[in-house]
Amino acid sequence: MPKTTFVAYSSKIEEVSAAVFDAVRKANARTLPIRFEPWQFNDVAGLPLVSPILEKIDDSPFLVADITTLNLNVIYEIGFAIGRGKRVFIIRHAGIAGDKELANSAGIFDTLGYHEYSSVEDLAHRISAEIEESPLPIAHPPDRKALVYVLEPPSRSQAVSILVSRMKKAGFYHYRSFQPGEDTRLSATDAIRQVAVSSGVFVPLQESHTPGANIHNIRAMFVLGLADGMSTPRLAIAPSGFPIPLDIRDTVKPYQRAEDIIEAVAEFSPSVVSHASRLDPSELEGTSVLQALNIGDSRAENEMTTLGRYYMRTDQSERALRGEVNLVVGRKGSGKTATLIRVRDKMRGDRRNIVVDLLPDGYQLIKLKEDILEYLTEGARQHLITAFWEYLILLEVTYKLLEKDADTHRRDHNLFQLYVDLKQAYEVEDFSSEGDFSERLLNLSQRLTNGYRSRFGKQDTQKLTAAAVTELLYTHDLKKLRQKVSDYLNFKESVWILFDNLDKGWSTQGVDVIDAIVLRCLVDAGRKLEREFQKAGHDLHCIVFVRNDVYDHLMRNSPDYGKELRAQVDWSDPDLLREMFRLRLASGLGADNANLEFEKIWREICVSHYQGEESSAFLIDRTLMRPRNFIKLFNHCRGFATTLNHSRIEEDDIEKGVAAYSNDLREELNRELTDVMPYAKDLLYHFMDAQAVITRAELDGVLASAGIGTADYEDVIKFLLYYGVLGITASGQEHFIYNVNYDMKVLEVRIARSGANTRYIVNPAFWPGLGISPPPPDILLSTAVS
Repeated sequence: MPKTTFVAYSSKIEEVSAAVFDAVRKANARTLPIRFEPWQFNDVAGLPLVSPILEKIDDSPFLVADITTLNLNVIYEIGFAIGRGKRVFIIRHAGIAGDKELANSAGIFDTLGYHEYSSVEDLAHRISAEIEESPLPIAHPPDRKALVYVLEPPSRSQAVSILVSRMKKAGFYHYRSFQPGEDTRLSATDAIRQVAVSSGVFVPLQESHTPGANIHNIRAMFVLGLADGMSTPRLAIAPSGFPIPLDIRDTVKPYQRAEDIIEAVAEFSPSVVSHASRLDPSELEGTSVLQALNIGDSRAENEMTTLGRYYMRTDQSERALRGEVNLVVGRKGSGKTATLIRVRDKMRGDRRNIVVDLLPDGYQLIKLKEDILEYLTEGARQHLITAFWEYLILLEVTYKLLEKDADTHRRDHNLFQLYVDLKQAYEVEDFSSEGDFSERLLNLSQRLTNGYRSRFGKQDTQKLTAAAVTELLYTHDLKKLRQKVSDYLNFKESVWILFDNLDKGWSTQGVDVIDAIVLRCLVDAGRKLEREFQKAGHDLHCIVFVRNDVYDHLMRNSPDYGKELRAQVDWSDPDLLREMFRLRLASGLGADNANLEFEKIWREICVSHYQGEESSAFLIDRTLMRPRNFIKLFNHCRGFATTLNHSRIEEDDIEKGVAAYSNDLREELNRELTDVMPYAKDLLYHFMDAQAVITRAELDGVLASAGIGTADYEDVIKFLLYYGVLGITASGQEHFIYNVNYDMKVLEVRIARSGANTRYIVNPAFWPGLGISPPPPDILLSTAVS
């Protein structure tokens, strides 16, 4: 009796559904051990057939799924099948564009792989041939410290902020998340691992009119399918009226008010704890060292509980730990947040220290900017924003003192009365301290907005006096509160205020003068509080963590530029990057391997060479010297290797992994460039199919095709060099920004010397993502001669 296997596809495009149906009919007419059963009703709402679909997938030896158009039910079924330990054979029509671009933006499918068919006969022949039934490995030991995983949307709405806040309120302070602002595409292998180690998954769905919602909902359905396939508790929420896909129709919690989300989280949270208590660590039987290896996450926010095991100290990060700096700057993925976690955890080791880590999620600052700051003169903005930051930081220090000593003060006669006085100064009428920092920031911003509107409306160039700021902003007696905090700190050792994520409050259309003022005023407010409290004999440090490129762009024309004490955490030494990765590999292999050399571990998990080049050097050369990129690139290569059941990463896995990573990098760097140069939006795409090594005239042609004005050519080229997108060739060598210790002067002098003969090279990291072929060796040699 032939086994029946399920075929899922969308009926949105008649040519596709007809091709799949006819191919299945032709395949079933042959003598095969498999009989295919097509399902053409994925697009039909209201059919009570969810259970039979999932039962058929459960009974099938594997699943065939067409993704020419991305039907949300089909995507859920792909995730469900993988979660059930089934092989998924993905197909798409080669002659129809369908949702290919949407799929590329979402991620998932390129790391899973798919077969493109050109005709009914082609598809019938392929599914009639033997299909490997080995599933993707999903056995991972549970994460006991960060129980939950959150799939965040591209734009964090108030509903999502409430979801995350209530999740923390339920005790899930340490959690892992996918954030599109950090990772532009979702890797299927990473999603599988994240769900597999979780005891609970939180997924908000978004209405189609929300920017980025289509991409997010595709990812959401895949993650929900994984969770249901693995029987992992999950909470999906959606706005009332959202057209919920059939497969999850009865399991999504709709919301209209904040209370609906709060209630949903409260009902769901016990199931997470219950699941965690039942979960036994996987034995990982039959898995290779490569499959079982855990090197941590590419985002430090997702490894707050584990980073200490493999954190690599550097001189610059240690300066922050000693409190010698006001700013920690570095490019995206260079380790700023890792440094913050290191400082926070080290200082928390002494209970006498107070550590306040402030991580806004952007939504609040954008609203404040739109509602008030755009209507003020520059002087009024500076006055208001500096006061806003100073007030907010003081409130958060107070909140942390009260929270930390809520029980301790009852047993300490030195603290008791001071605590009571501080609490009375803090808990005043018309002030709410509920929720996490993001909620408190939102409440303060909203109150400021409401007060401004009621008093001034939307008047342009409105000036604010000190009295007006006091009336608008302060609910507390600020002088009294500051004194009570100072009195309390006499019994504490030091205070550390760590501020990160400020760039998440910047518009997708790029940063502007208001963002520069917000950043500058935050630094000024921090320094002012430091001086005031240090004058009173207290050890207080305020450190702002911000992207180096954005900081330079915003602050270069500021009178205070260069005066701040900064630690720069950008990397330039490949050996240090290799050592960073060695610590992660050794930790993943267990305590007994802590002192193993990199080469010994690397040879166990990866081929020694790729196309004649030492493999680790080949990968590092494509990371732009960013630790996060190295981890991402390795995980892409490993994902393809484990999908094909390779015991180590082979050359083909490197080729596929580099291609997937290059697509990610293209989109991420395009976004970074747009942050500081909105008029250069999508510039990287205009390098598509260009030569790897180009002249200045050819480079000008690319810029012209992207609509860049000639007056901006020099600035744009400098930024491309600054970001490492472009380098130059000289004396037979390639020079990128990280090869010259991030000193733009070195590149500028070399360019000036060569003049019109300068040869620019597109960073090899972008070649696969931009369709650029590697140059013949003699090309680079000839540029050196010229």
